[in-house]
Amino acid sequence: MMNRDLHNTRTPLGQISKVARDVAGLQLSMVNVYFVGPPKAGDRGWVLVDTGMPTSEHAIVREAERRFGLSRPAAIILTHGHFDHVGSAKALADRWDAPVYAHRLEMPYLTGRSGYPPQDPTVGGGAIAMLGSRLFPRGPFDLEHRIQVMPEDGSVPGLTGWRWIHTPGHTPGHISLFRDTDRVLIAGDAFVTLRQESLLAVLTRRQEVWRPPAYFTPDWEAARTSVLALAHLDPEVAATGHGIPMSGERLRRELNHLAHHFDELIPDHGRYVDHPAVTDERGIVALPPPVFDPVPIALVSLGVVALLGSRLLRGRSSESAVRFQSRTV
Repeated sequence: MMNRDLHNTRTPLGQISKVARDVAGLQLSMVNVYFVGPPKAGDRGWVLVDTGMPTSEHAIVREAERRFGLSRPAAIILTHGHFDHVGSAKALADRWDAPVYAHRLEMPYLTGRSGYPPQDPTVGGGAIAMLGSRLFPRGPFDLEHRIQVMPEDGSVPGLTGWRWIHTPGHTPGHISLFRDTDRVLIAGDAFVTLRQESLLAVLTRRQEVWRPPAYFTPDWEAARTSVLALAHLDPEVAATGHGIPMSGERLRRELNHLAHHFDELIPDHGRYVDHPAVTDERGIVALPPPVFDPVPIALVSLGVVALLGSRLLRGRSSESAVRFQSRTV
């Protein structure tokens, strides 16, 4: 198949990526959401995949109206329930009176029963991993009566011809969506197309197939198996939760390289590297102990040095003032 020409358009709402004839992505600050359905599809004729941050609601609504007119989606599908994918889910579901679907193993985190396993800021090696990820909320989130379980037969509500695939690792109930007819893949965070841990990579938007965001991945063996399964699909185009969609031979080459060299990209150390978090339908069952994290100690040390320096400067200022007064008497 020929390499697909992916068009990216900058708009006041954010960058719009044309993924397929009826699939478009909207880049929102640090995450992407996807609209699936033909333009002007009409009421209940399209589906939203993921919902961005809590501040993303209005941008998503405006882009939906631009694409589909004043219409509502048949469903909102969540690839997983992390804060940057579920942020506007309840507000949008209430606005559109639309059901929200996720895998059954995501239910504890989307019904208020359990938070996700704690993030591990010691892995990833970038500024977002080391500093930013400490501030990311891990739930629990409660979508109340809106949330429903994805059909067990693999079908996707509201989308004929698509199927969902369980791709755990980044979260226990993470799913990806795939359409066999043109091999379009919506991968969520099973893998991404930029190094999400790196602030520089996020700012420059440098494309590359990369592992799931390390600081929020509590099961590396499951993540490796999921990437291998997605590579076996031989996708023509992949739209991910972070990064610009990729297509054609480059996508398949880099995805296969990631799948077959995944162990080399697992962090050398970290809370979940040797022992994954254990979860079930209730949420967290058991966690490995935290690993040594030098950053808080370094921040405290810097704070102490800054405090001592400030006091020293004040002391010298006071001494200089006394000397000046003595000379003027």
